[in-house]
Amino acid sequence: MATDNVFRMTDIQEAQVSLEARSKAGNPAQVQSATWSSSDPSVLTVEPSGDGLSARLVTTGKLGVTQVSVVVDADLGEGVTELHGMVDIEVTPSEAVVVSITPGVPAERAV
Repeated sequence: MATDNVFRMTDIQEAQVSLEARSKAGNPAQVQSATWSSSDPSVLTVEPSGDGLSARLVTTGKLGVTQVSVVVDADLGEGVTELHGMVDIEVTPSEAVVVSITPGVPAERAV
């Protein structure tokens, strides 16, 4: 779920993401050499697809905020023109599935 420019996932979820490159005029554009990363792999890992145009995001069970970024080469010739894309991801707790009771220390009651 995305709100306030932050994509939220629970600690037991995974999601597919894909990149979309556009020209200055807003038309779809080709890119090459996509490199994906997570700023905090202890919270969320990124598994790029074979063609690099998409990736699988997998939460690790740890809560926190991370940024997923992708760097692509927009120059289809010999040169390199790097473009950077980024999304903020917040990993939140999933639904409770267990409840426990922790007793306190017994004390004498007033008689």
